[in-house]
Amino acid sequence: MRTYIGGQEAVSVDEFIELALGTPLELWLGVDGESEEERAARLDAARDILAEFPDLPDGVSRVAAQVIEANAPELFNIAPLVRLPAGRRPAHKGGKGAAA
Repeated sequence: MRTYIGGQEAVSVDEFIELALGTPLELWLGVDGESEEERAARLDAARDILAEFPDLPDGVSRVAAQVIEANAPELFNIAPLVRLPAGRRPAHKGGKGAAA
């Protein structure tokens, strides 16, 4: 099965992510051994991109959710948390009671 994003074929997971983001993955994650100067320049470029495209994080979250849903849907199988009514706390077991 082939995957295309914007008319370009993604031949690897990294390429898929890069095409989906519209930026190289290294821009956001960095690279091993980068200098402080390289890191500062990379973060400055990332800030500029986020300033120009403020909805980018939401788009990235959507893409990530779609990829998870398509490839590992069991990650979305979650159990709801049980909420206690306000003011009630579960009884503490095994401890001593408070002195009156």
